[in-house]
Amino acid sequence: MRARRRLAPRPGKRSCVTPSLDGILAVVRKRHPDADASVIRHAHDEAAVWHTGQTRRSGDPFLTHCLAVAGIVADIGMPAPVICAALLHDVEDSPCPPGRVSEHFGQEIADLIAAVRTAKLSTIPLTALHFGTARPAVLQPTREEAVLAIRLADRLHNMRNIAFVAPTRRYRVARETLDVIAPLARAAGLTDVSRELRDLSSGVLQPTSTAAVTTRTLSVLTLLLPTPTRARWREEWHAEIATLHTRRTRTRFTLRVLLSTPRLSWTLRRTAFQERPW
Repeated sequence: MRARRRLAPRPGKRSCVTPSLDGILAVVRKRHPDADASVIRHAHDEAAVWHTGQTRRSGDPFLTHCLAVAGIVADIGMPAPVICAALLHDVEDSPCPPGRVSEHFGQEIADLIAAVRTAKLSTIPLTALHFGTARPAVLQPTREEAVLAIRLADRLHNMRNIAFVAPTRRYRVARETLDVIAPLARAAGLTDVSRELRDLSSGVLQPTSTAAVTTRTLSVLTLLLPTPTRARWREEWHAEIATLHTRRTRTRFTLRVLLSTPRLSWTLRRTAFQERPW
C-alpha cells in the first residue's frame, strides 16, 4: 500500500466536487465583507424547493448544478445579487410560478436571469468587461459582466459533466466551447476558466489519440513489474485513466506512473524475495 500511494496519488478533483452553500458564502464574505448572506441563503432555499425531484443526466440532484454555477461565479468575484441569479438561473425550467422571483428577490435579479437565458454571447462587447484586472472583486458589475459570468459558469459545469451527454450533442457542444466560449473567456481576462474549457473540449474532440497513447504507455510500463503483479497493476492503472476526462490530467497521471514505476518494481520484487519460502 505504501508503494501504491507513492506511485499515483489520485489527481486533485476540486473541479468535480460540488461546493457547499457555506463554502460559497465564505468566498463571498472574503471578497465582499458587507454582502447580505441572507439573500443568498434565500435563493439557495428557493432553488432547492423548485428543483426538488429534478436530476441531471449524471443522476445528481439538479441543485448540485445550481450550487456549482454559483460557486464558479463567486470565485470570479461577483457580488450577492449575481450569485442569487446563478442559483436561480434555471428556475424557469421548474414548476416555479411566473413572477415569483421578482416578488421575492426584486426585479433586478429577475431581469438578470431573463438576460442570462436570452442573451447571445457573441453580442457582448468585450470593451465593457473588466475581468482579470487588479480589482479584488467586481463590486458593481455591468449587466454584460454579470450575464457573461453566469453563462461561462453554466457552460463550465456542463463541460465538466459532458460525458453524460449523447455523443452527437457532446461533440457539437465541445466544438462550440473550443471555438467560441473558451476564447471569449480568455479575451475577458478569465484565463483559468478559459484554460479549463479548452482542456475539457479538447478531451472530447481528440479522445482517441491521447487516450490510446496513455493507455498503451501504461501497458508497456507493466512489463517492468514482476510477472505475477502485472495484471493487477494494469487493471488499476487503466481504471484510473478511464476516470480522467482531459488530456492534461491523463498526461500528468501517466508521467507520475512513469517516474514511479522503477521504484514500485523494486519494492514489489524485494517484497516477493522476502516472502519467498526457504
